[in-house]
Amino acid sequence: MDSNQFGLPSESDVFEEIAKSEQQIKVMTEARRYGKKITLVQGFDKHVDIKEIGKKLKEGLACGGTVKNGVIELQGDHKKNVRPILLKLGFPESSISDWSNKEKNGKEKNQRTKTDRKV
Repeated sequence: MDSNQFGLPSESDVFEEIAKSEQQIKVMTEARRYGKKITLVQGFDKHVDIKEIGKKLKEGLACGGTVKNGVIELQGDHKKNVRPILLKLGFPESSISDWSNKEKNGKEKNQRTKTDRKV
């Protein structure tokens, strides 16, 4: 008999749930050409279908985007709206963190004081 007849999860479903709980997902925004903002979602393992997650995020946020090199790029600043969608997809809240450019690079981008500039 098939285990799905009784509503039991299949082995692949169980492994995917375990994989989701072990992710360390980072959400950050970045300014691109002409001041356009994009939201980057990264930190997924190979055990998770990143293309499907990207599709669900684009659909839920009503925006365009792509998946490149294990990173989901979403057009626009959706940093605050990504977390609830990832929670609905089954990722635990403890595995999702918001990163700023300061945390990523060690210093804030394009933030120079008057003393840094040559007069």
